[in-house]
Formats: sequence, C-alpha cells, structure tokens
Amino acid sequence: MPSMIYLLAVAIFAMTTSEFMVAGMMNELADDFGVSIPSIGYFITAYAGAMVIGGPILTATLLHIRRKQALLSLVVFFFLGQSLGAMAWNYESMMLARILTGIASSAAFGISVSISASLVPPHSRGKAASIVLAGLMIATVIGLPLTTVIAQYFGWRMSFWAVAVVVLLSGVLIQWLLPSDAHKDQMNVKDELASFQNPHLWAAYATSMLIIGGTFAAFSYFTPILTDVTAFSEGSIPYLLALYGIATVIGNIVIGRLADRFAMRILVSGLSILLAALVLFAVGAENKWIAVLSIVLIGLTGVAMNPAMIARVMNTAGSGTMVNTVHTSFITLGVAIGSSLGGIGISSGYGLISPLWVGACLAAIGLLSIVPYLQKSKV
Repeated sequence: MPSMIYLLAVAIFAMTTSEFMVAGMMNELADDFGVSIPSIGYFITAYAGAMVIGGPILTATLLHIRRKQALLSLVVFFFLGQSLGAMAWNYESMMLARILTGIASSAAFGISVSISASLVPPHSRGKAASIVLAGLMIATVIGLPLTTVIAQYFGWRMSFWAVAVVVLLSGVLIQWLLPSDAHKDQMNVKDELASFQNPHLWAAYATSMLIIGGTFAAFSYFTPILTDVTAFSEGSIPYLLALYGIATVIGNIVIGRLADRFAMRILVSGLSILLAALVLFAVGAENKWIAVLSIVLIGLTGVAMNPAMIARVMNTAGSGTMVNTVHTSFITLGVAIGSSLGGIGISSGYGLISPLWVGACLAAIGLLSIVPYLQKSKV
C-alpha cells in the first residue's frame, strides 16, 4: 500500500478523536462553561449532525477543484474550527467550533476514501479504505483515552490543541507527499451528481446505516449494561471497551483484505453474526462469559464491516467524492438513530437490555435489505 494512505489514516484518526474527545472531559467542560452534563453531550450531537447535513453541502462546493486541494482546504477548515474550540470562551463559541469541525470532517472522510481509491488498482480499493478507516477505529481505542489523560493533567484546552496540531501536521505532509495529477484528481460535477440517480446506491447506503445503527444501539449503552446487568466492576469497564476496540481493529484488517472480492458475502455473514451476537447478549447479559463473547463478536463485525460497505458502494456507483461523503453521512446518521432508539427503549421502561434488542432489530432489517441483491451479486 502507498505510504500516503497511512497518512490519510492519521488525519482521519485526529478528526475522529475530535468527535469523541468531549466524552472524556464532560465534567471539566461543564464546570468551565457553567452548564449541565447533558448540555455538554450536545457537543457530540452537534458534531454528528454537522457531519450528516453540512459535510455533503461543503463537498458539493469543492467539486470544481482537485481532490488534493479540496482535502487541504478541509484540513485548514478543520484546524481553524478545532483551534476555535481550544480558545472557546463560552458555550456558544464551543458549539460553533463543534459544528465547523463536524462539517469539515465529514467532507474530509469522503475525499480521503476517494483519494485512497485513486492510489491503488480497483481490486485493492477495499483494502485501501480499510487502512484509512483504521484511523477511525484506533481513535476510539487510543485517541479518546489519550485526550482524556491530557485533559486531566494539562486541561481540556491543551487536549483540543493537541488534536489541532496533529491535523495541521498531517496537512503539511499531505501537501508535500500527495501527488496531484490533473487527469486523475479532477472531480467531475456532472458524473458525481449523476451517481445519485442509481437506486442501488441508496439501497447500499441504507444497509450501511442499519449496520452502524444496530451496532451503536448496543455500544452506546455497553457501560451501564455491563455494570448494572452483568455486574462487572466499574474498574473493569475500560479493559472491556479496549477489548471491543481491539476486536474492531482486527475485524477491520481482516475484512479489508477480503472486501474487494467478497463484499456482499461479508455483509451477509457479518450481519448474521452481528444479529446473533446481539440476541445472545440480550438473552445472556447476566453471564459474564456470554457478555464478553458478545462484545468481541460485535466488535469483529459491526463497525469493522466498513471496508465491505465502502466496497459495495464503490462497486455500485464508483469512487466519487460526493458518493463517499454522502455514505459517511448515512453512517453517521446510523450512529444517531441507533443510540437514540436505544435510549428511547430505556426511557420507555423496557430496561437496560432493550438497546440490545433494538440493535438486533436494526441488524435484522439490514440483513433483509441485502436479500434482493444476493442473486444479482457475484461477490
């Protein structure tokens, strides 16, 4: 794989770390801004909402320039937003910073995946995407804990600055190392927009949204389920979440190597395993061994199926930047829908296990969404 692909993964790592880092410093932010913990939680929601809505809009405005210049513009845009967050003087200024960085990261995700696809032969696009998206998964395993530690020892502002510096450095290296070829890099507006007339593309988007929705319906509530139902100690939770994170990285690597040849088979088998794991967890949540096994299986499938999702989208509609950016928006929408429905299940009185059943239902619908394509697909 070209070294440039790993550099793109670093940029995605930093941007994803920014998305979730607020979760590790909620108390500090609430104290500084004089608001409640739930109000700080809206910073994460705002970031995700900006990714869903603002990312594709910003990408559309960049279609007339080359991908390298578009990505560099987004890196600068993100750096300015992250810097604003580091200097935020009140709740409103931080909210603005989160919206700006969310918009930039969504567009950067799409362009990074498109660039990675242009750097390798067609039969290696899924593997290239898996490396870029490894940055996303490593962010939850390393980035989030690291920014939390920085915030605890040096303050949350230093944590924001650290992410800003990593993004800026990745931008400088991209400027130096990423080749810019007019024939390969130019984005064709007409072709990009024409891709969305393909109904099979929207079906692929829907499946991706359901996979991520099913995963995050459960993952968002792992901590209370594991402590209050499975009876794990609070001290063991970081290790269990790390185990889940390691499983997602391993799953991403393995699936990335196979996604180009067997995208649909991976999605069918992965969704089947995800569905079985969620049901197993829901039924046997009081058993620690079952809980651990379920967490590992959810990690190996779930989010780790991203390379297969991307390979399916690219096989359906090509590797256009808008195609990949809108795909990112659907994935982010899946996070919001899954976590929200899981929360509704709990608040409606169905207990802490209800998010697992919600996730299972979304995974089942995702599996059904693929059925019409099984006979048509050769992969």
